[in-house]
Amino acid sequence: MLGIPLLSVAFLDFEASSLDPDSWPIEVGLSWIDHNLEVQTYHSLIKPVPEWSEHAWLPASAAVHNIPRRALDEAPDVTEVAEGLLKVLGGRIALSDAPPFERHWLDRLFTAASVTDQVTIEDFDAITLGAFSSHALDYLYEQLDLRKAPHRAGPDSARCATAWLAGLRSEEKQLWNC
Repeated sequence: MLGIPLLSVAFLDFEASSLDPDSWPIEVGLSWIDHNLEVQTYHSLIKPVPEWSEHAWLPASAAVHNIPRRALDEAPDVTEVAEGLLKVLGGRIALSDAPPFERHWLDRLFTAASVTDQVTIEDFDAITLGAFSSHALDYLYEQLDLRKAPHRAGPDSARCATAWLAGLRSEEKQLWNC
């Protein structure tokens, strides 16, 4: 593996009310690889704040995520979710397969929670391509293809972390076979 320390990244995913410009986050997932080389995941539904427009809630999004709107009314509030996310992120760089969307929803969450912390979100593919050899990349992306995205934030972020771990193991195996 080149350049990026394994334990310095986490994999971020949001599910949202829609893809509209005024959409808001409904669920967050963050996964990382711990010191024991195991994937850990933090995830939470997010209770909407009154400032978030109900017009940005689309039933089609609910169907994709299988998260009914009423489930969000009992979810943790934005402050609890933002603080939990920052605690588990712990200074890691967040990787995402859709950075502009994740940035939008993270900013909406942090603004609603009055959080001023800055979180770096990098593109999953760009960082991954620079971090692994071609053999490990093939294996990593094969693992992603084998595990389809379930469109839930926790499992989606864990899917990316699991693929990275598979790429790392493939990289190590190649080194031992030389």
